[in-house]
Amino acid sequence: MDDSAPACTDCTVKATGLNRIQVAGRVDQTQGRIPGKGSTCLICGTTNPCDDHDAERQRAAFEAAEHGESTNDTAEATADIVIRHTHESGTVVEGTSKGDGVWEALKARGWTYRREPGIFIRGSRLKDADRWRINQGAEAVRALGLTVAVVIEEAMTFAEREEARGAAAEDRADRYESRAGRAQDTADAARDRSNRIAERFWMGQPILIGHHSENRARRDQERMHDSMRKSIEEGKRATYWTGRAAAAENYEAYRKAPRRTMRRIQKLEADLRRVRRNWTGDELTRRAGALEEEISYWREVLAQAEADGFKIWSKADFKKGDYVLSGGTWYEVLRANAKSLTIPHIHNGIGVKVVTKAAARIEWTWTLPYDDVFGRKSAEEMATHLQDRAAAQEAAGAVRPAALASPEDEQP
Repeated sequence: MDDSAPACTDCTVKATGLNRIQVAGRVDQTQGRIPGKGSTCLICGTTNPCDDHDAERQRAAFEAAEHGESTNDTAEATADIVIRHTHESGTVVEGTSKGDGVWEALKARGWTYRREPGIFIRGSRLKDADRWRINQGAEAVRALGLTVAVVIEEAMTFAEREEARGAAAEDRADRYESRAGRAQDTADAARDRSNRIAERFWMGQPILIGHHSENRARRDQERMHDSMRKSIEEGKRATYWTGRAAAAENYEAYRKAPRRTMRRIQKLEADLRRVRRNWTGDELTRRAGALEEEISYWREVLAQAEADGFKIWSKADFKKGDYVLSGGTWYEVLRANAKSLTIPHIHNGIGVKVVTKAAARIEWTWTLPYDDVFGRKSAEEMATHLQDRAAAQEAAGAVRPAALASPEDEQP
């Protein structure tokens, strides 16, 4: 590039037909610097050292552009629109402006707009990229005649994302508690204001029609009703935000509940088997790797719960003839399977504390997953339990409470 070339990068791009990376890199060369080690980033234009693109990455992008090749970085630097996904920020559209038609094209596909961060996919933060949805959005933007670069940078591990979710839940809890407190303060103030006005009528003083006090009395009545209505509305808001705060505070306990974790692991393992059946190559590696990482994390959570005293039931704990506790009722075990127990149908347990195969009114069976098991008794332990309960009931029936004794019981 000679000294007579326009100083403005955009003008140089138009005048020479080069892309932005080539222009910026050649400027570095004419100033005696290695491309990528200049004052500005070749890829995004920010001041070097760039937090997102190190010098090696900038130099690789420049060399690829000089040879007419394309990389993710060159595509990002030269595209009109960039759809970027990161775990920290989610899926966000960059480079759009009012009137370019991008928002209208993506709105029809379920994307969302806020002043910050702009156009984005709701709920995409701390999750892996929804590539199908991103590609559909990219095609819709390309149909407008714009060039689009899709950049997916997923740097956080699943454990880091879970930790971030927990921190976000704590922040939400604090924010919701603050909102609930403000709403309750407003409700209390409005109720007190209504009560002060109502003191005028505490003896049941009616509004005197035609009296000089009528207008003031009606104004006071309206103010009193308005204040009370506001108190009720703000009280409802306070209740709502209190509930939201409680839910946020319990997020981690709910998320890591052992029984829910067991069901989650089973679903993830099924997803992993399906991925291994249906995918090959790099896509198999990516999808299977993400699922294996998530399964490993939840297994560690479950192992910690077991170490803390939670009982994880399995086939090894049961045999035919044992009894299992579920939903407050004991059921006879008809068969122990790998992932569940076969028991008499649960409709037999309505109003009954112990259900045996012999006494079952419905002959159908039911499969009870191990995550829904709450206790076990052997046949011998159940027999002893039933004998003790029968003896206790018999003793309770022999000694009638004084309140229920009839006059004949008190006769000598």
